[in-house]
Amino acid sequence: MIVQLIVACEVLFWVFLGSGLVARYPLGRPTLGAALLLCAPLVDVVLLVAATVDLRTGGVASWSHGLAAAYIGFSVAFGHSIIRWADAHFAHRFAHGRAPTKPARYGRARAAREWREFGKALIAWGVACGLLLAAIGMVGDPHRTEALSDWIRTLSVALGVWGVIALSYTVFPARERARLD
Repeated sequence: MIVQLIVACEVLFWVFLGSGLVARYPLGRPTLGAALLLCAPLVDVVLLVAATVDLRTGGVASWSHGLAAAYIGFSVAFGHSIIRWADAHFAHRFAHGRAPTKPARYGRARAAREWREFGKALIAWGVACGLLLAAIGMVGDPHRTEALSDWIRTLSVALGVWGVIALSYTVFPARERARLD
């Protein structure tokens, strides 16, 4: 059930994002657009409540509960930048806004971008692991929460890999290749 709810939450996130941007730009209703955009993060609250109720009522924590925590962590850390990115592209396309700037691909600017993204990943990791630890404490039975502990290890490894990638762009900055015209 939790997996289906995660999928539904992801779909609703994009529905609220898309409808908010359509209301804001093509329909010219910025207040309605803002209200719809504010609904996008509320989807995470629904997922958090559902996972908590499932565990509180005796459910055994599974990988899907860990996935829910990871999803919420990602949404908290990256959701705002995803909405900002979509808004900039939509404003350019439908409201004659400035063309969105492309992210840096080379040199120090690329390394700085990678570290900013790593910072977001660190926030996502912190939120997800905080939720996982809270669930482990709430259930109070290590046998029922083993899957959650596994998620903490998995997320920690993923964060470590992300850090190595960011570090690699600092130590070995990407350079623009010479063009063969």
